[in-house]
Amino acid sequence: RRVHERDLMDDDLQDMSNVILSPEQLSDHKGMPISEWVTKELTRRTIMAEFRKFLLEYVDAHGESVYGPLIRSLGEANKESLEVCYRHLSEAKPTLAYFVVNAPQEVLKMFDSIAFEVVQMEYPDYGRIHSEIHVRITDLPIVSTLRDLRQINLNCLVQVSGVVTRRTGVFPQLKYVKYDCVKCGATLGPFYQDSQTEISIGSCTSCPSKGPFTVNSEQTIYRNYQKMTLQESPGTVPAGRLPRHREVILLWDLIDSAKPGEEVEITGVYRNNFDVALNSANGFPVFATIIEANYVNKKQDVFASFKLTEEDRKEILRLSKDENIGKRIIKSIAPSIYGHEDIKTAIALSLFGGVPKDPQGKHRLRGDINVLMLGDPGTAKSQFLKYVEKTAHRAVFTTGQGASAVGLTASVRKDPITREWTLEGGALVLADKGVCLIDEFDKMNDADRTSIHEAMEQQSISISKAGIVTTLQARCSILAAANPIRGRYNPAVTFSENVELTEPILSRFDILCVVKDTVDPTVDERLANFVLNSHLRSHPQFSAEQDQLSISEKDDADIIPQDMLRKYIMYTRDRIHPKIHQMDQDKIARLYADLRRESLAGGSIPITVRHLESMIRMSEANAKMHLREYARSDDIDMAIRVMLESFFSAQKFSVMRNLKRGFNKYLTFAKDSDELLYSILNDIFREHLRFYQIKNPRSLTKSIKVDLAELKDRASTLEIHDIQPFLMSPLFTSSGYRFDPSTGFIEKQF
Repeated sequence: RRVHERDLMDDDLQDMSNVILSPEQLSDHKGMPISEWVTKELTRRTIMAEFRKFLLEYVDAHGESVYGPLIRSLGEANKESLEVCYRHLSEAKPTLAYFVVNAPQEVLKMFDSIAFEVVQMEYPDYGRIHSEIHVRITDLPIVSTLRDLRQINLNCLVQVSGVVTRRTGVFPQLKYVKYDCVKCGATLGPFYQDSQTEISIGSCTSCPSKGPFTVNSEQTIYRNYQKMTLQESPGTVPAGRLPRHREVILLWDLIDSAKPGEEVEITGVYRNNFDVALNSANGFPVFATIIEANYVNKKQDVFASFKLTEEDRKEILRLSKDENIGKRIIKSIAPSIYGHEDIKTAIALSLFGGVPKDPQGKHRLRGDINVLMLGDPGTAKSQFLKYVEKTAHRAVFTTGQGASAVGLTASVRKDPITREWTLEGGALVLADKGVCLIDEFDKMNDADRTSIHEAMEQQSISISKAGIVTTLQARCSILAAANPIRGRYNPAVTFSENVELTEPILSRFDILCVVKDTVDPTVDERLANFVLNSHLRSHPQFSAEQDQLSISEKDDADIIPQDMLRKYIMYTRDRIHPKIHQMDQDKIARLYADLRRESLAGGSIPITVRHLESMIRMSEANAKMHLREYARSDDIDMAIRVMLESFFSAQKFSVMRNLKRGFNKYLTFAKDSDELLYSILNDIFREHLRFYQIKNPRSLTKSIKVDLAELKDRASTLEIHDIQPFLMSPLFTSSGYRFDPSTGFIEKQF
């Protein structure tokens, strides 16, 4: 009879173990906290049964199993992580999706045990390889920022993004600990060691002694543990604020999943832990907060967070069909700054960038374009840098005086808790896949400047400090501004004599822009009007009806709105990767040979193979502006023009004229004839005005007349024979010139 009763009791227990809650009963937690509700035995059994059913039965739109192939590939690769999409879970089992977000520590343990059982159904001996399988929750719909994490997020599953700035070494952490009694030698345990609580043993179970107890290191089970610091991405920090950071704990196979400088998305449990230092500093109990990572996703696509609507795409494609889109983009770069077309062209090419190449995975060729601006004070160099900081998707701004080699590249510092040397990325590492802006570049000392040699060409930073030997990525373009040695640029000497920069640094810049503050009455008057009108427009009481500015409506219509320009740049950098198709190799080879010869004779900056690669990068960037899949001959012509203007600006004034005449065959094709004729006309009037002032030093002239035949003669030397369209252009009429067809003279009032 007793055996029969015991069998009946076992059957009842078996029946009870098969009892689970209905979905309605499971979701009704009866007002108790979810973390408490999910630990109830019946709730726990239901959650595990539902998750097992989800892994085995969930199918996609084509009726094929989703997680069956994933489990098989997990076993084939001997992995210990199973990625579960949150969207799939919320679609099939919404209650489980709700529980895993609000009580992740308890629910994820259940998920892990069920995942291990399901893997063992496919691979019965998998326990010999890994003792656990970890479920990683991916595609959480809400992405929080580090500065928005508050008390309401504690002990919940959150997803944050940022840049890894520091990473510690790997430590063993106790998981299941066993203790030995010193007096009787009995082994106690195992005890599960949680990171929040400390195990303390009252007395030995074998003998009545209360200790001491030592950790049995042979039978204790450890797990890998690593800590890294996550900082807000440079592009997401509000203006005038310091970037926030959080400590992230990595366990198991998440160890070494991210390096300093990489942008990552972390899904994990946001929780608090006791911090002795904070308590002593504040004088009352304060908890430090950390994120225990569940899933680490490297953002391979730097523009992943940049969403474009369908209307944006249509507008971008419509803009790209405009034949003058290149000129419109250059005109839209820093529209509040007057003139400086060469700098705006260089910045536009740098923002769009070339195409990086990695032939057969052996040696990476950079696609980023580096620009150096050198010029007189008050020529808007820093304003250009600030404009790029606001326009580029990812930009880091620093100054030469405030940036040491450690601040630009990477530093090694001792962790205050573990006393271990850790690696921390600098400005170039944080600007990975973006732009690094360096103002006052000439104020850096030589030791700091040489540290960025490798970053500018190989786009990596090698570290060998305090026993740490590693390489960090610095795939960014560098936009630098510098001042001449004597305060103002001296055109009587070469570029390298005007600035304290060595040849290795100068050769790494693709484009050199010299900004001279020359006295020109015509240009100065237009600049003054532009600045005054900008101030008038910026006044809070200014209305559109009062707008009587000298800028033509056509010029305003050509300027692309800044928000649209930013989207256009992001779209091209993400989608367009042009190839060199119709390269005029003979022309480039001849140009390279001529440049080498002239640089040797003139004693200016040396021309190297890097400048040849620069022309290819610039032609690719110009093709990107037009959304072309292949770089055409006019893209290469544009790159040659920018390269030659950069080369000319680095020469002495006495050499520059002869060089321009010698390289004229390369320059005339891409120049807009209206702008070229306007420049020639300005030179003619300047010569006539100077001649009049020498002849009549005491009298002032109100107007000067120039014969049209003189302009035609000058234009014919540049193969421009039809100047009638120029006389009708807005550029001619808005500049104060007037043509009288009856006399054949061009007149200008002063």
